[in-house]
Amino acid sequence: MHNFFKELEWRGFVHSYTPGVEKHLLENQVTAYIGFDPTASSLHIGSLLPIMGLVHFQRAGHIPIAIAGGGTGMVGDPSGKTQERKLLSLEEIESNLEGIKKQLSQFLDFNAKNNPAELVNNADWLTKISMMEFLRDVGKHFSVNEMLAKESVKARIEQEQGMSFTEFSYSLLQSYDYLILYDRYKCTLQMGGSDQWGNITSGIDLIRRLRSAEAYGIVFPLITTSSGVKFGKTEGGTIWLDSELTSPYRFYQYWYNTADRDVIQYLKFFTLLPEEQIKELEKVTSTSPEKREAQITLAQEVTRMLHGDIALDPAVKASKIFFGGEIKDVSEEELLDIFSDVPSTEIPKDQLGGAGMPLIELMVTAGVARSKGEARRAIQGGGIYLENIRVADVEKKITLADAFHGKFIVLRKGARNYWLVKVV
Repeated sequence: MHNFFKELEWRGFVHSYTPGVEKHLLENQVTAYIGFDPTASSLHIGSLLPIMGLVHFQRAGHIPIAIAGGGTGMVGDPSGKTQERKLLSLEEIESNLEGIKKQLSQFLDFNAKNNPAELVNNADWLTKISMMEFLRDVGKHFSVNEMLAKESVKARIEQEQGMSFTEFSYSLLQSYDYLILYDRYKCTLQMGGSDQWGNITSGIDLIRRLRSAEAYGIVFPLITTSSGVKFGKTEGGTIWLDSELTSPYRFYQYWYNTADRDVIQYLKFFTLLPEEQIKELEKVTSTSPEKREAQITLAQEVTRMLHGDIALDPAVKASKIFFGGEIKDVSEEELLDIFSDVPSTEIPKDQLGGAGMPLIELMVTAGVARSKGEARRAIQGGGIYLENIRVADVEKKITLADAFHGKFIVLRKGARNYWLVKVV
């Protein structure tokens, strides 16, 4: 059993922790849990840091528990939120839980011989305790003064909208989760994002008061990019772990596009690569950033971990196409995914009949050039590509034979400016 705490420290996971936790981890096989919110049918990459925390925990020989918050999901965690969440029905939550379970199984080993991961749903106990029992057995141990002093509560109360009693009670529910897991699984460690610190310490206090036992907490940093943007947010929206919501290619591209200033920390956070290998990649990034070796390694490692080699290979191929590789052996769906964010236009199929349509005219129609003269000069200058192959003939005609799958024409100007023409 290696030192889990030291592993987290060098990787930059540790934001805050309770005293004695490292000693506790070294002297015992520990059971720890992290909660995951079932407010959508898929987790997004904002959940990857806590997931990797559980991965490292299990690799160190400890026992990880993932809570799918079917009970607390009915209330909604106010931590880090500026307004109350939309409450979900039991049916919606159950459906979301199925997708989350499938995704967690990509990372955690639920069949390990000595320390199998557990997946539990807190609806199993939160929906069964009566209100009077909860108020008597749990609520009496919480001070309203202390609850009002928590940052997540203070920030909301100061706003015009305020905070509902439902959300105000969330900390009690999460504390009760910790107590139940202590009783049923001897769980003595809770981990999560730094916005969970108040909820975690409340659970520790509850276990100390009701069971006269020690429990511990570790929280991870909340990630923002070097440009100050919240991690996982893009112009195209959320990056999901479900391949139906975010394709493996788009998932790969997200990591490939990581800024040089962020990539080394992301390698520490989101891969299992050893420290020596990451240091080597840091050197290459410093001396030859144009090679993007760290970004390629990051994209490959994270995509493989989530989607497997079967999905990684097409994602790598698609990425190479976008960066000028030959366009072949991809499906219509993959082609549309690769070029979904580029300007597109439609032309009738009959315009490509017979001798075809002059490339110069097509460039003006697609918006590649503002005039035929500009189009001609661009071709003569060697800056125009058809299906990523440079065009030298200014008199070239485009026919249906030039259309990929008979439906698409990909034009490129310079290194990265693409246009997609759909033949209809």
